[in-house]
Amino acid sequence: MAIRPPNSRQAEREAAEAVAVSALNFIALEPERLSRFLALSGLDVDHLRAVAAQPGFLAGVLAYLADDEALLLEFAAVDGLQPEAVASACRALNPSMDG
Repeated sequence: MAIRPPNSRQAEREAAEAVAVSALNFIALEPERLSRFLALSGLDVDHLRAVAAQPGFLAGVLAYLADDEALLLEFAAVDGLQPEAVASACRALNPSMDG
């Protein structure tokens, strides 16, 4: 049985999803950040878990971060990422952002 190299596009997407999950956790850990996210997204805490599994949600989390430079920089610093890595993850989950 031959070992196939991992699909680079799939690996990139999985890495981007991991960044987005970490970003959602970052947002959720601070009540003020979570409150603002929920208000702007139109979600409520009771439905957040169900919505989080829907296609496009994680891309939306990263797009939310990308729209707030201070929050993006804070998340990147806390998570040990370069801000550009967060932007790359956002593009991987939402290719239409490439311009």
